[in-house]
Amino acid sequence: MASVELVKHNLNFCKCIYELSSAKPVKEALGLPDGSIDNTKEFIKSVIQEEQEGKTLSRVILDENSNVIGITTLMSINNEKKSCHVGTWIGFDYWGKGYNEASKIVILKIAFEDLGLEKVFAGARKINIRSQKAQEKLPFIRLYVENEFPEEHAVLEEKEKQSCVLHAFFKDDFINYLHGTNQAL
Repeated sequence: MASVELVKHNLNFCKCIYELSSAKPVKEALGLPDGSIDNTKEFIKSVIQEEQEGKTLSRVILDENSNVIGITTLMSINNEKKSCHVGTWIGFDYWGKGYNEASKIVILKIAFEDLGLEKVFAGARKINIRSQKAQEKLPFIRLYVENEFPEEHAVLEEKEKQSCVLHAFFKDDFINYLHGTNQAL
């Protein structure tokens, strides 16, 4: 499996994040408008601010050679419901190399162990088949939970302004997966 490290955002990553997110396949998958380095700096500043406010926990993904390869974020953290949403994007040159699963394992350890959450939702726009396929490959995910969590599904579709699928990671499923693969939580 690929190996990753998750690190806090800082402006030193701005150029790499801008270049990765500006690649046409990534930009289209994320539905991003044309941007600039200045837009990326503002994005990083807003992520740092939201994290300070406890709304999100976002990390830059580094590969085994310490290259910036993407971002993974726990969003809409709700301590009462013990839940949140996760979003991850990986730079185009790193697609199909196992970095999505590796980064999900690390960010879910943070969600379940450090934050004490019980479930983490993962959505995808219905037109983003690649994202859906990447999520479907994860052995510790429950697929198509829209009917179980209609409110979460509605919030996701409102945010994305289009039809989405909703999946979820549950703490017990994740811990059982890790124990089965001998990965310590």
